Amino acid sequence: MSTVRGTIAVALAVAFMLVGGAAYAQSTETPRVEIGIFPGGTTYFTQGDSGAPSFATYTLVGSVTFNVNRYVGVEGEVGGNIGIDQALDFPTGSRDAKPPHMASYGGNVVVYPGGRDRRGVPYVTGGAGGLTLFDRADLGVTDNTTLFAGNVGGGVKFDVNRRWGVRADYRFVAVASKNDAPGFFGIENRYGHRITGGVVLNFPQ
Repeated sequence: MSTVRGTIAVALAVAFMLVGGAAYAQSTETPRVEIGIFPGGTTYFTQGDSGAPSFATYTLVGSVTFNVNRYVGVEGEVGGNIGIDQALDFPTGSRDAKPPHMASYGGNVVVYPGGRDRRGVPYVTGGAGGLTLFDRADLGVTDNTTLFAGNVGGGVKFDVNRRWGVRADYRFVAVASKNDAPGFFGIENRYGHRITGGVVLNFPQ
């Protein structure tokens, strides 16, 4: 758990240093709010060290970003990971099953290295929050469990016009262990890769 939190802390420290540097830059652009709707995506969690199986989920995400200036934004997001039928490889053998559904939520710092005042905008981001694992008795998950989680990643936004655009996003997700978590997920640190795409609605202030 300390390894995951240490990694997240370093990522956040780097993000905030970038924020501090960008704060010296002046921009004539009016801050704006962006609402992101990501109806299609996937999250893939890699196999655990103890042999807990790797698995993929269908992922939905919604976000609200407030751009402080052309270089920096702060973002809140909520998401859902929907378990889908697949082959899960346990140490005792493989069987078809749905992994548990999950909900995620958190806050991020978004940095636009080249500025936000153009149509194609690459960005880097990092943040922390929580991930709730919902019960699925056939996998030994008998109660809802909430775990500390963090993410780092990036992507690109493209504004079709001033009002809306599209966005592609990648996150490396780290989920910290918890002593009373189920063996299927959470008893050890777990890592995943999230890829989403969707529409961004822009609201000039």
